[in-house]
Amino acid sequence: MTIRINSIAPDFKAETTQGPISFHDWIGDGWCILFSHPKDFTPICTTELGFMAGLEDEFKKRNTKIIGISVDGVGEHEKWAGDIQKSQGHKVNYPLIGDPKLEIVKAYDMLPEDAGSTAAGRTAADNATARSVFIIGPDKRIKAMLVYPMSSGRNFNEILRLLDSCQLTAKEQVATPVNWQPGEDVVILPSVSDADAKKKYPDGWKAPLPYLRIVPQPR
Repeated sequence: MTIRINSIAPDFKAETTQGPISFHDWIGDGWCILFSHPKDFTPICTTELGFMAGLEDEFKKRNTKIIGISVDGVGEHEKWAGDIQKSQGHKVNYPLIGDPKLEIVKAYDMLPEDAGSTAAGRTAADNATARSVFIIGPDKRIKAMLVYPMSSGRNFNEILRLLDSCQLTAKEQVATPVNWQPGEDVVILPSVSDADAKKKYPDGWKAPLPYLRIVPQPR
């Protein structure tokens, strides 16, 4: 199955470090960050899981649940969580999904169908493509996704910024320009006519180009 932005996030049932879940039901009516890891006890992922744990309150402010997945089993995840807390200083309070049969990583197009049906004997290099981040909206559709190599740690501050952009643009007819940060100016969508834009922005906008209409971020 090929995954694209606006695809329905594949639903699944799985065991996690916080018990069994049905994914769509677990997301509920909020947002979700699903981020994957090639294998437990890998160095870069250890730093990422710990940093994400430190950002948990920021995601809660945004009505967003976070959940990790590795192809190893839940028992290994629980052991790994101890290493993460010891080395990174943050306890992992969000669930980690076990995927020892590789079913979920295949459903999310992170491993090919011919990758087999067990995590046993597979190295992190075998699972190197399981390094994705998916932002999923309340409608259970994928709003954004990023893929990183194993050698490059993910920037979760950027993922938080991306989430802010996705949430803003989901409710307002605007887009966020290059290097945008929350509170900065935004761009009116080209699909919005000048007449309709005038109703929303009676003070007008800056327009260095006819199709580039810049306004303060809606509150």
